[in-house]
Amino acid sequence: MEQKTCIREFFRYTILSVFGTLGVSCYILADTFFVSKGLGTSGLAALNLAIPVYNFIHGTGLMLGMGGATKFSVCKSQGNQELVNRIFTNTIYLAALFSITFMLPGIFCSRQLAFALGANQAVLKMTVTYLRWLLLFSPAFILNDILLCFVRNDENPQISMCAMLIGSFSNVILDYIFIFPLNMGIFGAIFATGISPVISIFMMVPHWTKNKNTFHFIRTGICMKIIRWDLSLGFPSLIAQISSGIVMITFNAIILNLEGNTGVAAYGIIANISLVVVAVYTGIAQGAQPLISRFYGQGDRGQIQAVLHYAIFTTFALSGVLYVLIFVFAQPIAAIFNNECNAKLQEIAVTGLKLYFISAPFVGYNMILATFFTSVERALPAHILSVLRGLVFVIPTAFLLSYLWKMTGIWFTYPATEILVALLGFVIYKNECRKEKMYEN
Repeated sequence: MEQKTCIREFFRYTILSVFGTLGVSCYILADTFFVSKGLGTSGLAALNLAIPVYNFIHGTGLMLGMGGATKFSVCKSQGNQELVNRIFTNTIYLAALFSITFMLPGIFCSRQLAFALGANQAVLKMTVTYLRWLLLFSPAFILNDILLCFVRNDENPQISMCAMLIGSFSNVILDYIFIFPLNMGIFGAIFATGISPVISIFMMVPHWTKNKNTFHFIRTGICMKIIRWDLSLGFPSLIAQISSGIVMITFNAIILNLEGNTGVAAYGIIANISLVVVAVYTGIAQGAQPLISRFYGQGDRGQIQAVLHYAIFTTFALSGVLYVLIFVFAQPIAAIFNNECNAKLQEIAVTGLKLYFISAPFVGYNMILATFFTSVERALPAHILSVLRGLVFVIPTAFLLSYLWKMTGIWFTYPATEILVALLGFVIYKNECRKEKMYEN
């Protein structure tokens, strides 16, 4: 009976979480679609140059949310209510600090940041506008990520999912209104995106008004121990997002030299589809995390192993479906974002879609494994996996393969990196099992 209940809970949390994370991924995807229709290739290139900054903001929000909510789940399962409230309060303190850190460059040096990301005169003005307002809205993005994680881990995944979906749907509607009827251009795109997390936050209010929440903001000082927990346990989530940003920055720089702004625009299509695919894996990982952390707090090793196996199996099954869909429909997917019917852009994007997403199952496996280690408070293996895939392997691989095979090498960089990390991850996982005897074999 326990095993059956675990399966039901896993799919309940995972399905709701996947729908929710897909909603968040649509923030930028909606911008990409409407910008491509309203502003053409230049707008798409400007947006793609700015997206890595969103990865850093969203990664920071997930780091604080996943780090704080993981420890919150463990403490809640052990009945330590005072520590639960202190964890939430200190997580909000960190959110305020990081928000200020992002807002300052938005106010004072967004132009310099646009240059650093590779913007040339053709796309500079649009890139600066998008970057400035993206950074100024960072408090909303970060707070939304934190509350979504805490509300979901507080046994209310329905509210979390609804908040994410309604926020995303609002972004789609506002994108259309601001870019077309109101003719607000690139500013309209980022203004719609910035308002969406605010709407999402308001959608979570019923969790408090119906007295369902078990975490509260209290009067307490800064606790360095809790801050270390947040940063350490949430670090893999940050790296997972930052890695996307680093990949984009590196690829943009290389592609600018190989194919110019058209190549960057084509990569923008692939990068945005990647956001959606990664959102599916993020949803599975975030759906499994509260259960693994709860069972870890209760000392139930059998259920921990069961949830991990369900997550990996689900990831591989969905990866097969996603890759087949992307491979078969590569032409129409690229055409959706190719409003100017640019033949060169279409050719580059279609080839990229078919090669880049060979990485899909390995990306999912790596994300599930890193989240698993975080959920059982094994931060070091999670850090190793995240740093290897996000920082250590991808950049040299990109330069080497692009030197050997030009654009084809660029598209193979992501699969090569993720496959190598997946193999190393499996070895680390088995080694941890032997060393710590975390599971029942």
